[in-house]
Amino acid sequence: MSAYKDQDPRLHGIKTKIRVVPNFPKSGIMFQDITTLLLDPKAFKDTIDLFVERYKGKNISVVAGIEARGFIFGPPIALAIGAKFVPLRKPKKLPGKVISQEYILEYGRDCLEMHVGAVEPGERALVVDDLIATGGTLCAAMDLLERVGAEVMECACVIELPELKGRERLNGKPLYVLVEYMEI
Repeated sequence: MSAYKDQDPRLHGIKTKIRVVPNFPKSGIMFQDITTLLLDPKAFKDTIDLFVERYKGKNISVVAGIEARGFIFGPPIALAIGAKFVPLRKPKKLPGKVISQEYILEYGRDCLEMHVGAVEPGERALVVDDLIATGGTLCAAMDLLERVGAEVMECACVIELPELKGRERLNGKPLYVLVEYMEI
């Protein structure tokens, strides 16, 4: 499901605040820069509000944010819906015992980590990130949460790059996005 298909008038304001930076961080990449969205309090608030409206009352107990931009959107969503926020971090960033999940990227391997005991079996989780491209990071986040017994209810992203077919890699898990970016 995608908010952009609902034609909520707030979506246009959100989409216009996301800057596209050509050839960053390398040639051929059209980088979706959400920092310009964060500079506009109304657009940033509308972004959070759209997610909160979707998840309020859904009995989600965990909002898991993917490093780093999932840390921007995840905590205000978690607070507003009465859930805890669990950071999913890159390796060696969390003190104490962690559980890890490796995954393959188009250019190599990476890993997400979470504190042992941060999520309990049976908890209902929402995974939050700024963008879905190929879907590898979201899949790793879901795998990590499911390994500890959580039920991942949905993934939520501000932006989807549909031409990279990341949604297809989620094995039918629901994905909710606010805006699409299509290369022309």
